This record gives sequence, C-alpha cells and structure tokens, in this order.
Amino acid sequence: MVERSAVIAALDAVVDPVSGQGLVAAGLVQGLVVGEDRAGFALEVDRSHAAAYAPVRDAAEAALKAIPGMARVSVILTAEAKPAAAPRTAGLSKAAVDQGRPKAPVPTDRPAHVRRVLAVASGKGGVGKSTVAVNLAAALAARGLSVGVLDADVYGPSLPTMLGISGQPAYQDGAIVPHVAHGLKAMSVGLLTKMDDAMIWRGPMASQAITQMLTQTRWGTEAAPLDILVVDLPPGTGDVQLTLIQKTPLDGAVIVSTPQEVALADARRAHTLFQKVGVPTLGLIENMSGPVFGQGGAEAEAARLGAPFLGDLPLDAALRHAGDAGRPLVAALPEGDIARRFDAVAARVVAGLGL
Repeated sequence: MVERSAVIAALDAVVDPVSGQGLVAAGLVQGLVVGEDRAGFALEVDRSHAAAYAPVRDAAEAALKAIPGMARVSVILTAEAKPAAAPRTAGLSKAAVDQGRPKAPVPTDRPAHVRRVLAVASGKGGVGKSTVAVNLAAALAARGLSVGVLDADVYGPSLPTMLGISGQPAYQDGAIVPHVAHGLKAMSVGLLTKMDDAMIWRGPMASQAITQMLTQTRWGTEAAPLDILVVDLPPGTGDVQLTLIQKTPLDGAVIVSTPQEVALADARRAHTLFQKVGVPTLGLIENMSGPVFGQGGAEAEAARLGAPFLGDLPLDAALRHAGDAGRPLVAALPEGDIARRFDAVAARVVAGLGL
C-alpha cells in the first residue's frame, strides 16, 4: 500500500529549478491522486517555462516509481500563461482601458498527421454520447478509414471499459503510443489512473491534460496519417469544452441527443456553442429512439436548427451489453441492424468532412 506521505516526500525531494524548493512546497503539484499502488498529478507551471520543466516531470516520475509498491505513475505537465502586469491607467475609465488592450489570439494545437478531427458532443450527460462515439468510430473504420478515438471526458472516462483496454500507454521518442483495439487507436485519461480514482482537477488543468493527450499522442505518421480522430467531448458547454474547442481546430461536430425536449434543449445549446466558435455542425443523431423516450424529436430539432439529421438509433440492450463487454456492437455484429444504422451515419459524416 503506497502512503500519501511517501509520495509527498518523494516529490519534495525533486527540486523546482525556479524557486529551489521541492515540488510540493513550491505549489507545483496539483490534483494529486494516490491509490493503492499508483499515483498521479498535474505539474502546473508557467507556459514560458514549460520546456525547462520536461526534465523535472521525468525526475518526478522516476522518484515516484522508486517508491516500494508503486506500480503505475502518471505526471502530466500543464502550462498556463502568466497574467501580464496591468498597465498604468490613471485617469482612464475601465471601458477605455479595455478598449485599448490588444486582443491576444487564441493559440491552436492541431494533432500532427491527422487529416480530420471530429467532435462528438451533447448538451447534457446520460444521452449515450460515448456509446455513439465509440460505435461511430468503429463504423468509420469499417469503411476502410484509419480512425482514432480520444476520450476527452477527464472526469468520467469510459473508453477503457467500452473498448476493453487497460494499462498505462507507452512513451516513444517523447510521444504517447495509443492503445489499439478493434481497429481503433485509443487514448483516455482513464488509462493513466485507477478506475475508482476521482480526478479533482480545476478547469484549466483538465483542459491542458486533454490538449496534451490530443497533441502528444502519436495518432499517425507522415507516411500513414490518421484519417479521422473522433474526440468524445465531455457533456455540457462549460469551461473545459470551450477551451478545447477554441484551442483545437475541429473539422466538424456531431451532436447526440435523445428525443425528449429536456435533452433537445441542451442539444440547442451545444449547437449554439459550435456556431459561436465557427465549428460546422455536421448533424444531429437521435439516440435511444423508441417508445420509452419518444421518436422524431432530434429530427425535428435538426430541421429547426437548419442542420442535417444523421439518423436515429433505437434503445437497444445489445448496445449496452457490448459496451460493458469491451467490444463495440458495430464490431461484434457487423451485419446487424445497429451496425447498418451506424454505417449510414458514418457515410454522412464522411461526406460532411469531405473525405
């Protein structure tokens, strides 16, 4: 059993090159999670010092791995911009000061060797977004495309369970090597932590972790680029979603909703978010369609929004069983009705992405 005190002592033995203190004493260790045989945290530094702290991250990982009983270690280097000093504004109103400030461009990070990035989103949780994302990715792969999946829900990662994968990914030449399952390259923060660990991270830390997984994973190569990277976004339209969308050039988004009005209202908000940041909505998918939640609501909403309707998926227990078993239903029953429906959705997505 790894003790939290041992972890803190090991991290404080690694010296912060700026302050000369240990990492914990210097306040650089954020979101520390200690489990029975593992530990993980975010090393939060100023963006201007990010490159200099890569060896510090490696030293922290080595220090934790040296603790007896430690089986898995995860250290994510996060870099935040330091606020600029406020200029002298004596005699000026706040409005005048704000008007005179230059508007800094939002930095963007596009993953290397990836042809298209597709976001799968929902305005709220509980609509089966992750199930749709995984099976849509499998349907795209079944059409002969090279496909990857990024589980961007750091607070509730489900990709390891739904694809039947586990274990910390390898690092090669400074890049994360994604797991491969059912023909899909996959990465999730759930592969870096224990299943019952709580990710107690603030919004900027979570956003930085997602961006790091997105841009530092070897999704493809120059000789064999990835055709489509499917990003399973967290539910909602909050800080994590907005930061990721603004910082990552997305080629399109798919919105998942159930048919009832309480879900459609949130789907509208998701569509509005994508409109505001200039990401094209490729269409809406109606999930769990049938007598329980109703039918046709998402199709009607798509018409109201002027967005394509990509198809409906019935409420089917086989989808749940396949996800729990770690094998997408599209891969398990490629000739079944659900697989055919996902193939039709995939065809429309491919057309929308211009592939």
